[in-house]
Amino acid sequence: MPITDDDRKWMRAALGEARRALKSGDVPIGAVAVYRHEIIGRGYNRREADNDPTAHAEMIAIREAAHALDSWRLDEVTLYCTLEPCAMCAGALVLARAPRLVYAAIDPKAGAAGSIIDITRHHRLNHRLHVEHGVLAEEASTLIRDFFQQLRAGDDKTTD
Repeated sequence: MPITDDDRKWMRAALGEARRALKSGDVPIGAVAVYRHEIIGRGYNRREADNDPTAHAEMIAIREAAHALDSWRLDEVTLYCTLEPCAMCAGALVLARAPRLVYAAIDPKAGAAGSIIDITRHHRLNHRLHVEHGVLAEEASTLIRDFFQQLRAGDDKTTD
């Protein structure tokens, strides 16, 4: 399935969520869950704000989508996220039966949708997702890179 203008539109929404994470000192990662051309779940990293290791953007968006649909099955939902999901988030997408994942930047340290491992399409699991990546990747990468540069420089606007 080729990348569409809608994919770019929804990824811009995910980037907007990522910018919200900056306000709480979290790594700027955002996600939106789209169902029938409508956002039904939004999330941004809240690990620092909530002191919760599971408060990843994807997990929050997945939870909101399940609540909106009143179902744990996200059969017609596409998740858009600014960074390749980790093992926890990729696993949650498989368990939720989401059909499609679109992410911006590859995560060479913890990516579980093709980089380090590929949970989303593992042949031994009972569900696989269609995965696209690279949509607005430079913008997403720049947000994350700038965040960590400021963090290393000791900028008061970010926390560890």
